[in-house]
Parts: sequence; C-alpha cells; structure tokens
Amino acid sequence: MHDKPTPLGCDPADLAWVESTVKQAGTSFAAGMRILPPMRRYGMYAIYAFCRVVDDIADGNTPLAERTKGLEDWHQRIAELYAERAFPPVEALDRVLLAAINFFSLQQADFDAVIDGMLMDTQTALVAPDEKTLDLYCDRVASAVGRLSVRIFGDSSDNGDRVAYHLGRALQITNILRDIPEDAARGRLYLPADLLERFDVPKDPVQALYAPGLEQVARVMAARAQDHFRTAFATMKICQPRSMLAARIMGASYESILKALCKRGWGAAVLRDRPHTSLLGKAKWFALSYTS
Repeated sequence: MHDKPTPLGCDPADLAWVESTVKQAGTSFAAGMRILPPMRRYGMYAIYAFCRVVDDIADGNTPLAERTKGLEDWHQRIAELYAERAFPPVEALDRVLLAAINFFSLQQADFDAVIDGMLMDTQTALVAPDEKTLDLYCDRVASAVGRLSVRIFGDSSDNGDRVAYHLGRALQITNILRDIPEDAARGRLYLPADLLERFDVPKDPVQALYAPGLEQVARVMAARAQDHFRTAFATMKICQPRSMLAARIMGASYESILKALCKRGWGAAVLRDRPHTSLLGKAKWFALSYTS
C-alpha cells in the first residue's frame, strides 16, 4: 500500500524500472517524454522499454532460433496481458504495460506489429527490399509505435493515427539514412531495390557504401522522409495542440538530423561520420514550427 496515488496505479519500483530503461538507453526521445504529465510519461516509458527489450532480442548475438523464440514468447506475453487483465503479471515491465493498456486503451495489434518488425530483422537480414516490404517494415517498427504513442499522448482519433503513419515513416527513413554504415556492418541494406537499380548501386551492403550513385538514392529517400515530416506536422495542427506537443518535439529532433544528413551528404569519404545537431538548433526549429 502507498500513502499517495502513483502514476498508472503502479508500484514505484516498477515505475523506476521502466524509467531507468529509458535513461540508460540515452534515447533522444527522452526530452519529449519529460514534458508529459506523470501518467502519460510512465505510459511512454513502458512503451519505450518494451521496444528496447524486443529490439535487444532481435539484435542479440544468440543463435537465430533462440532470438526467434524470444520474440515469439513476447507475442505470448502480450496476448496474456490482453486475455488476463485482472491477474497481475510477474515482471515489472508487464505490470506497467498492463496498466498502460487498460488506462489508454492500447491496441494489441500494434504491440504484435512491433514484434513482427523485429522478427523481420531476425529471421533474415533485410537487403535491398522491395518497396512494399520496406513500407511494411517501417509501419511495424515505427508507425505502430506511433499509434501506441498518440493514444498515450491523448489522441485516439483518425488524425492521430495519420500523424503516427507519417511521423513513423519519417523517423524510420531518417534512421535508415543515418545508419547505412552500421547496417552494412551487420549485413543489412534497407534502401529499396528499385532505387538501387536506378542509380547503379550494388545490392551488396558493403559495396553500396562506395557506389557513386548512393548519394542520389539517399537524397530520394530523404525527400520522401521530408514529405512525411511535412504531412505529419500539418496533421498535428488539426489535432488538439496539447496532445501533439511531445510528438512535435520528437519530430523536430529527427528532422534536424535529416537536415544535417542532407547538408553533409552520403559520399564515401564522409559516410562514416554521423552528423551532430545542437539542442539549441532543435529547440529553435521546434519553436518556429510550433508557432507557424
């Protein structure tokens, strides 16, 4: 028993666990989470902790069969949360997730989509996927997280889902463009096959790093990301402003990364240098975009 109500009605130790997971990861999303009221903030911490755990399973060094089983076990854990909401789970993360599911009416399909996105990375390395496969991957690993997030932010409308659709894809494409060398080292190349073929870029992840046409491929993808950012921010303006504040901060942070990438370019000589963006730059961009 606690003398004072706690966010989501959870044990303080459970809340501390999900919060520490976010802080230890050093995520750029932490700033957006901190501006949320405690109930919503800890709901987001739980979502991020869930994503962190399943991502660590997918990217782990254990045998493929073990990683696949770990992710499939999470499908079962999520199903149990929805089937047995009245029974307290054993793990701290599951308990906070259950509270968030109940309080914010989160959808099981979105949790399952995130896990399925991790399975796409686990069961086979994605190398030069077709456009449909790439879009499905972006929906699962990013937009599904967005759909969970906008409900916690306070918007479960169709427009909220539209923000999740476009902002998720914008963020994931930015991740792809930022992480090309790191992904190549893991045998992955998320750039779509048709663009690689159009600009004569090899589909081998390492060889692609040194192809002159990679610059053109990356700029086409950057333009797509910018279109998604533009649509996401325009849609936020017709949502309740308060419910989109955290999403706007997160989006502004990532759009500044995309702009820095475009300024730097994707030539072989600079590809391994990740751009740095100042917090001041992010804050200035956010203030301008929010008041425009």
